Amino acid sequence: QVKLVESGGGLVQAGGSLRLSCSASGLAFSGWIMAWFRQAPGKDREFAVSVHWIGSRTYTADSVKGRFTMTRDNAKNTVYLQMNNLKPEDTALYYCAATSEYPGRLGTVRYWGQGTQVTVSS
Repeated sequence: QVKLVESGGGLVQAGGSLRLSCSASGLAFSGWIMAWFRQAPGKDREFAVSVHWIGSRTYTADSVKGRFTMTRDNAKNTVYLQMNNLKPEDTALYYCAATSEYPGRLGTVRYWGQGTQVTVSS
């Protein structure tokens, strides 16, 4: 069975950094576009950033552009989300996702992780 497991969430002060990880199993990892989404309480789930199977090709939402960087390590079946200069509005449950369509819009996602909580304090 396909399984995506996120880790690395936690509490951080505004301006700080966190790195999230997503470990994938049960799928041909290198053939999938991987993405990170986030969802704050009372709000819709929104796209954050994705990486093509090529690896160097990424797509980033305006809300996190310049602050979030996504990378993938196909040898480890793992993707990462480096989050810098975090803001309180970044507080959300962050989900790892796999899709076959780039750049990975919400409706194209095939597999989801359980999510990891990121909380940014003032």
